[in-house]
Amino acid sequence: MEIWVSALAATLTTGAFVPQALHIIRYKETKAISLMMYLAFACGVALWFWFGMMIHNWPVMISNAITFALTAAIVAMKLRYG
Repeated sequence: MEIWVSALAATLTTGAFVPQALHIIRYKETKAISLMMYLAFACGVALWFWFGMMIHNWPVMISNAITFALTAAIVAMKLRYG
């Protein structure tokens, strides 16, 4: 049961970043987002990924790897487009 709860939570929280990333890719507009927030979030996601590895929980590992990639893309676009 725990694996299904973590999989659902992982899917929802990872999916929440997709619209933001797509919006930035489409419009190349990043004024309204905070670079510091996304950097802190990226560090937190990296730690959640590490935690997932420590407890061998695939949903936590996979979702945080995907979320980290989305967050890194948003940070890169924020740095590029300001």
